[in-house]
Amino acid sequence: MVYEERNTWVGLIVSVVGLTVYVLLVLQQAGEGPLTDVVWWPIMLWTILGSIVASIVISILWGILAGVRDRDGVGKSDQRDRDIAHMGGRVGQAFLVIAGLGVIVLCALEADWFWIANTMFFGFALSAFVGGLASVIAYRRGLA
Repeated sequence: MVYEERNTWVGLIVSVVGLTVYVLLVLQQAGEGPLTDVVWWPIMLWTILGSIVASIVISILWGILAGVRDRDGVGKSDQRDRDIAHMGGRVGQAFLVIAGLGVIVLCALEADWFWIANTMFFGFALSAFVGGLASVIAYRRGLA
């Protein structure tokens, strides 16, 4: 598995775990009450920061383990890796645009900030996940 594919897998795993943790914490804090009463922003910020740190740490550790097995292949990428990353970014960006449009609609409807922020948060997460999934598929099946 090449460097870029490893990092893509890390992103996929961390995004699923991060989203799950966020949803569970918000639901736990809401209890029986409405979701809009939850103080969501500290949970969201800590989830984002925790996911970033986890991605970095896991990528480094996985890279070290891969380097022990194959010293020559660590950290190398080629044109195929760049093409796959570019394609994954384009696929993910489509979902980010959809989330942005959803945020605009929610703002026009004067929705609660909880719904606006969470729409954007889940849009970012879905964008990263779908883009990463498209990249992994491209690594396995090719771009053509």
